[in-house]
Amino acid sequence: MPNVRDRVAQAAIKLLLEPIFENVFSDHSYGFRPNRSQRRAVESAHKIVKSGKPYVVDIDLSKFFDRIHHDRLIARVGQHVSDKRILRLIGITLRSGVMDNGLVSATTEGTTQGSPLSPLLSNIVLDELDKELERRDLEFCRFADDCNIFVKTPKAAEGVMSNICKFIENRLKLVVNLEKSQVAKSDRVKFLAMTIVNGSIAISHKALQTAMAKVKELTPRGSHLTLEKTIEQINSWYVGWASYFSMTHFPAQLVKIEAQIRRRLRSRLVDQQKSKRSLFRKLMKRDIPRRMAANAVFSNRKRWALSKTIAVSKAYSNHWFIVVMGLKIRSDQKLSHWFDLNQWVRLA
Repeated sequence: MPNVRDRVAQAAIKLLLEPIFENVFSDHSYGFRPNRSQRRAVESAHKIVKSGKPYVVDIDLSKFFDRIHHDRLIARVGQHVSDKRILRLIGITLRSGVMDNGLVSATTEGTTQGSPLSPLLSNIVLDELDKELERRDLEFCRFADDCNIFVKTPKAAEGVMSNICKFIENRLKLVVNLEKSQVAKSDRVKFLAMTIVNGSIAISHKALQTAMAKVKELTPRGSHLTLEKTIEQINSWYVGWASYFSMTHFPAQLVKIEAQIRRRLRSRLVDQQKSKRSLFRKLMKRDIPRRMAANAVFSNRKRWALSKTIAVSKAYSNHWFIVVMGLKIRSDQKLSHWFDLNQWVRLA
């Protein structure tokens, strides 16, 4: 990791080089650039698919940042920067070495981890790929080393995959991970954790699974944390997560995560009661009708099943979690007009 002095020097070089290369970079490149973002990249991919190019060539570069060829990179920078001092500083940065357990080993390829300059240098390396794709008149979206190329037919996609892989390995001296690279329809390919299903943007299945796992991690059984502290941790994660994934055209995907959060919190509240009678009294105090509370509590249902009953859901309502406890998620809304049921089944 670079120290403070190195970071200052690298940040200064970045400020000098960025305006120069912004005029050179492709409009199809969205990563680590001013006024560009993942959202714009996904929206651009969505627009290309809707234009009639549903097949995707998804190219995965193996350990990209660790395999950048130093001489080719400096030569590429030298095409637009004539000051030898800048080129020398970049070379020193790239070849600064790595210290592990007090021993320094030389770095003959790759960029420095944590360097302010590394994202810009990675874009300079892959700009050569962008130019090649533009020369072949291919439509694509690239965010850092995540590149998707869009074509009309499976045959065309296979041809593009073969030719572009050869270009990357022979010309750029990088390695394509053939196990993770694929040719498929857009609804089978994830791009920046999103996927395009029937012309609509959706959260990928893997991202949903990861979110569900995170919810479980933040709401474990038998936690020593108070409910307030747990909700604070959930808010810290979910606000940023939902802000990014709000680009989905299927809000029901977000509601599914939010419902899971509330149910696991209700399950904890049920489990905190020492006996069924204690839970019954608690529900009564929260204005739940006596018969409804008794039917829910005095049954053979365990904590997880009880957490979904009407009695517990009313006692600890969505409004209570949001207004009283400060849980920063929306209340449930009617979903019938939000999504096509058949599409949701595929996404779930």
